[in-house]
Amino acid sequence: MNLTKRPRRLRGGEVLRKMVRETRIDKSALIYPAFVAEGLREPEEIGAMPGQYRHSADSLLRLAESMLESGVDKMMLFGIPREKDALGSGAYCSHGVVQEALRALKTHFPELYLIGDVCMCEYTSHGHCGVLHGREVDNDATLDYLARIALSQREAGADMVAPSDMMDGHVAALRACLDEHGYADTPIMSYAVKYASSFYGPFREAAGSAPAFGDRRSYQMDVHNVREAVKEASLDVEEGADLVMVKPAMAFGDVITRVKDSVLVPVAAYSVSGEYAMVKAAAAAGFIDEERIVCELAASAFRAGADIYLTYYAKELAGFITEGRIG
Repeated sequence: MNLTKRPRRLRGGEVLRKMVRETRIDKSALIYPAFVAEGLREPEEIGAMPGQYRHSADSLLRLAESMLESGVDKMMLFGIPREKDALGSGAYCSHGVVQEALRALKTHFPELYLIGDVCMCEYTSHGHCGVLHGREVDNDATLDYLARIALSQREAGADMVAPSDMMDGHVAALRACLDEHGYADTPIMSYAVKYASSFYGPFREAAGSAPAFGDRRSYQMDVHNVREAVKEASLDVEEGADLVMVKPAMAFGDVITRVKDSVLVPVAAYSVSGEYAMVKAAAAAGFIDEERIVCELAASAFRAGADIYLTYYAKELAGFITEGRIG
């Protein structure tokens, strides 16, 4: 056959395939989400997330060291307090579990870039992401508490704060508070597009954050909507968000693309606990090649437009990049 255009020419060898690759992945784009629990002496494996742990203060330091050795120098912290109350006071306590973890990590590993998750669900006795008025989350009353959380995390050593609560006006509240206290240079990565997703199930076990009643669909987004995602991201950027996030990642590639095309700030994608658990379960059953699936999921998020990737597989992905299996 007389074919002048043969796409297969560029697939003939690994060197050539890598040279013409459209989507490239770098370790610098990876963030590892970590759980630290108050009062633990030893790390506890999370049943729904094999290989992931609720860390003690000491094991968190060992984790950080291993992450840095792998080339992952960014971590996001989620705290699990010993006690909870209606106002989630442990979230903004100057000596809360995350605040103490931030101080210890900064002392031992100043090169580690630390991001504080700003929310209340792990700390409230009712499991919702804000303060209640009756049985409903009071959006405006919650904003002051979120600002307190962000400020306490920054004062403890967080390099960045990331509000995940999905309250209207949350970025403006955090920005005003941080600026007022001399932290105008602290970036905010907003969970701007956070769906009310079934993919979060294992996280709720890990953090003990399931709602005591009702659900979060009145403040997290409807999974059917994409134009609303653009609206949410645009509003957060207007309020001062320096980065925005789409969560979950795997089933929402179209949303990542739409958001990336609509805002002029970096876009992160969070490969959440349910994605991790599904891969682990299928791999344990022998149904899939875990390594190749993990690499494909990461490639799909970056291909959709993500600049940053939060994943419980960050350490493994860093190894795959070093070995040339992805990148």
